[in-house]
Amino acid sequence: MQTSRMKWAFFGSSLVSAYWNGAATYYRGIIRALAEHGHDVTFYEPDAYDRQKNRDIPDPDWARVHVYEASPDGVQRALRLARGADVIVKASGVGVFDELLEAAIADLKRPGNTVLFWDVDAPATLDRIAVNSGDPFRALIPKYDLIFTYGGGEPVRRKYLAFGARDCVPVYNALDPSTHFPVAPDPRFAGTLGFLGNRLPDRERRVESFFLEAAAGSRSELFLLGGAGWGDKPMPDNVKYVGHVFTTDHNAFNSSLRAVLNLSRDSMASYGFSPATRVFEAAGAGACVITDHWEGIDFFFEPEREILVARDGAEVAAQVNELSAFRARAVGEAAYRRVLAQHTYAHRASQVDGILRGSLELSA
Repeated sequence: MQTSRMKWAFFGSSLVSAYWNGAATYYRGIIRALAEHGHDVTFYEPDAYDRQKNRDIPDPDWARVHVYEASPDGVQRALRLARGADVIVKASGVGVFDELLEAAIADLKRPGNTVLFWDVDAPATLDRIAVNSGDPFRALIPKYDLIFTYGGGEPVRRKYLAFGARDCVPVYNALDPSTHFPVAPDPRFAGTLGFLGNRLPDRERRVESFFLEAAAGSRSELFLLGGAGWGDKPMPDNVKYVGHVFTTDHNAFNSSLRAVLNLSRDSMASYGFSPATRVFEAAGAGACVITDHWEGIDFFFEPEREILVARDGAEVAAQVNELSAFRARAVGEAAYRRVLAQHTYAHRASQVDGILRGSLELSA
């Protein structure tokens, strides 16, 4: 069977809503590019966390979306619909009935199909199962044909193999140039440095250190904070909180600021090789990105020419205070050229397509 005509069943958090769902952009980019390869994808997502009330895209024309009831019966009905697919995917962090889905999808393995686990937060998954020998996912890892991760590089790959994975391949975040691109500056997002991300426990400390402390050290500059959950967070008076920024406004956010800050979550930073989706979104909009330091940055962008790197809030403040509009534009333009040449979802879909072609030939 040629992978260009494969039927996919993909269980994830949500394709149509980015509300409390940072993986949405990644899902959209990968699945849209897979569809361009000829794959037929149905995305199964639970009706949970008010995501259907906070959609930011309608059902796309490049995938079918099946919203199932967030109950054991709803899960079972969705699994029955999915069982005939050529590729059946369980993504991490669906948010409801993850353990049920992980076991049930592993059991859907049959001759001629591929079942895979797609981990969108591999460092957190690996840290969790490392400290809990009774975690039910540990025994399921060898049952999956493949583990895909959206980051982590060789450190994550080695750990998954040590837990019995048949194979583990990083499929990194990337850019969809049809949805993220340079636009005219928007006065709503005018400022010097912006950060966009929801308030999460293993991100908040880094936001305090790299963003809020930097703002305190750059009182003459305006900082913008976007994302859900920050409304009651104490902030310096030169920080403007703009609330949840819908994906339709991400281009305007990234194109309007002198620089955009990328901050890894603690677990991602500890493993390295885990660029957030928004690094590529911002680069695709031609933004100058300042990132916290993590191993593997130079695998994706060249420091000082295509991306700026800071190890703490003081270094962020120094970068901001020294960054001219001319320098910011040059860095952003260099990153834009690099991301189009090497880091689009078309590149990632070609990678996935080739891997699955080999997997099907082995299982045939």
